[in-house]
Amino acid sequence: MVNEHGFDLYNRFTALNQVDSSFYERFDVKRGLRNQDGTGVLAGVTNIANVHGYMISDGVKVPDEGSLQIRGYELYDLLGTPEDPRRFRYEELAYLLLMGELPTREQLEEFIVVIDEERELPEGFTASMILRDTPENVMNTLARTIISLYAHDVDAESREYDHEIRTAISLISRLPRIMVFSHYAKEARFNHGSMIMHPFIPGQSTAETILSMLRPDRQFTEEEARMLDIMLCIHAEHGGGNNSTFTTRVLTSADTDAYATYAAAIGSLKGSRHGGANHKIRAMQAEAKCEIDDWDNDDEVVDYLTRVVKKQAFDHSGLIYGMGHAVYTKSDPRAVICKQFARQLAEGSEFEREFRLLESIERLSPAVLRDVKGTKKDVCANVDMYSGLVYTMLGIPEDLFTPLFACARMAGWAAHRFEEIVAGKRIIRPAYKATFHGSRDYKPIDER
Repeated sequence: MVNEHGFDLYNRFTALNQVDSSFYERFDVKRGLRNQDGTGVLAGVTNIANVHGYMISDGVKVPDEGSLQIRGYELYDLLGTPEDPRRFRYEELAYLLLMGELPTREQLEEFIVVIDEERELPEGFTASMILRDTPENVMNTLARTIISLYAHDVDAESREYDHEIRTAISLISRLPRIMVFSHYAKEARFNHGSMIMHPFIPGQSTAETILSMLRPDRQFTEEEARMLDIMLCIHAEHGGGNNSTFTTRVLTSADTDAYATYAAAIGSLKGSRHGGANHKIRAMQAEAKCEIDDWDNDDEVVDYLTRVVKKQAFDHSGLIYGMGHAVYTKSDPRAVICKQFARQLAEGSEFEREFRLLESIERLSPAVLRDVKGTKKDVCANVDMYSGLVYTMLGIPEDLFTPLFACARMAGWAAHRFEEIVAGKRIIRPAYKATFHGSRDYKPIDER
């Protein structure tokens, strides 16, 4: 039908949109805003977080142990150890991101009350925005509902600081409820599942609220809630250069409203090269469990990983998903913490063997990459190597893995929007080099 009408874009799409790759080197283009050695192009300054994974010595990139500092605090120190008696820390971390300082007990309790008071959605909102024309991807529902909340805000176009703070806190509070409702709406429409709509229980933490609303019987253990709380903390913030946070900065620099900004960040996070990467990782791990007969046999694990790298297994991309990161080289602190708590959760359960398999993949992958591809750079496990297993152990459906990431990252996005509003003062506008040569003579339509 397309060709019958002479509209040939479908057949010529690749040819029309191809750019000669040699131009990137010729014009010293920082493709993907990356330098030749893989380091990021410096595009701004921030007081919020520092993602450290290497050092530069005499102009050479030198691998180093990973570190994530939030407002100057090491993530390890903020989350403590598995034996730490403190239970819920996401609200405390959100306070730190927004306020710049760790709260006193009194300040934290007051902040929790404020978040708790914002969980209610506008009257009729769930029926009209979540249950109607529900898309199959929960991330799209989150983006749509954020945009729709604009219509329920009489001051939606305000850039006053108090409005920005109120909007951010309301979304930090509401997104978990919206996420769970969206999941059940999707299940009801596409999988003939039951539509479960538990009311939230005042006084519960964000992690408790999610588990309480997600589980049909509303039951969960303290250990499960604490593990989910750790996952929210791990995903809450990761510097200004990650794609969704940079998206937040870009839209904020254009002076658009808060709702449009956060919806765009959701769209970025959904991508399979960003937050959505966890689906690829779980799919590869599922294939590994089928392809490897003896999960404790290193030779069999190496054989499977070798076939993956040689593009003979999984998606034929040659990538071992869950290994490698744009910044981290020797270690990803989020992965280290996630693995630490995952081991504790898996011990003695039906998931213990699978946890050991993932450990083997992490341990053996660097040598496989080195032997098969000649890779010399340090490669470490990233946070998603173990995050999917943790969510699975908690009984969380896979379609909520990335939405949970979004719920957690709302605090980080808000902190970066605040900073861009106050300190940015200039629209983000990088340059693109045009590669066509000279100009073309215009011809009237009948002469073409």
